[in-house]
Amino acid sequence: MNILNAMTSLNGFRTRMQTPFDRLAQQMEDVTGDGGILKEVIQSGQGPPAPANASVLAKFSGFQEYSDQPFVSNVNHQHPRMMKLGKDVTLRGLDLGLMTMKKGEFSRFLLTPEYAYGPMGCPPIIPPAARVLFEVELHDFLDMTAVDDFMDLTLEEQKDVPLSAVLAVVDTVRNCGNRSYTRNHYDSAKDDYKQALKILLHRDAASDAQDVRKALLPVYTNLALTELRLASPKKALKYSTRALEINPDSAKALYRCAQACMELQDYEGAYEHLIKAQKVKPFDVDINELLRRVATHYQEGLEQQKSLCMKMFKSCRVDPGPEKRM
Repeated sequence: MNILNAMTSLNGFRTRMQTPFDRLAQQMEDVTGDGGILKEVIQSGQGPPAPANASVLAKFSGFQEYSDQPFVSNVNHQHPRMMKLGKDVTLRGLDLGLMTMKKGEFSRFLLTPEYAYGPMGCPPIIPPAARVLFEVELHDFLDMTAVDDFMDLTLEEQKDVPLSAVLAVVDTVRNCGNRSYTRNHYDSAKDDYKQALKILLHRDAASDAQDVRKALLPVYTNLALTELRLASPKKALKYSTRALEINPDSAKALYRCAQACMELQDYEGAYEHLIKAQKVKPFDVDINELLRRVATHYQEGLEQQKSLCMKMFKSCRVDPGPEKRM
């Protein structure tokens, strides 16, 4: 065998000895410069990549070599949770990989043990010194940099931040809560709304009072709705009542009060709030539908009380017995 044939045979042997991850790595980009995170873009996204402090909405699956079944995945979750980079995303390689992605992007990441589960692995699922592959689709993200910077300040330092910047922070936190709410993660939404509430209530400067009260109104109504979803109508009534203290003519706050009263079977209270809400928005479908339901329950309640009184009256009647002859 001549040298050329020997080299050809050796190269063929090496090709046959390559693992699936080895072959996949050849078509991937080295995003860290040390080969620790290799990336292949399957579907491009749009806009800037996710920043380091972002809260991301992503679907992902993690695979070991020679396995078609993921060892971890949230793909089948209809409403995956928002995850904070550097906090909720604990795998270093996945965290750094997400920071290279744009909204709508779908990519694969091949991670060495240094960027995955380390030399010890994660027994019994991940063996020692194992490479892993993640398939990730980034649906959305919120840049939380300004929020993190603000929350790192002391309470006294926060008071010196311009109100416009504070309101921008509150809007970002509320938007994060709104995203959690729309995906039925009510506890997470509640945490975000309460954080926004805390920021605003700490802003006690008299010169800011009007703008702060205006910003508080949607936070209170958001909290009221979230408490309703969490089956806490008393708390919902508390927050919606506070919203009415800011704006007694807020149709949304009146409607939330009515919903809470309805859950508490206070049909009279619900009716009173709905009549006020109807004056503000006479053609609102939700208000009119709830008013119809409240009227039905109220009438049923009156009939039940009437029936109960009749039974009580009947049981209390005294039988005089046979008439005595004189």
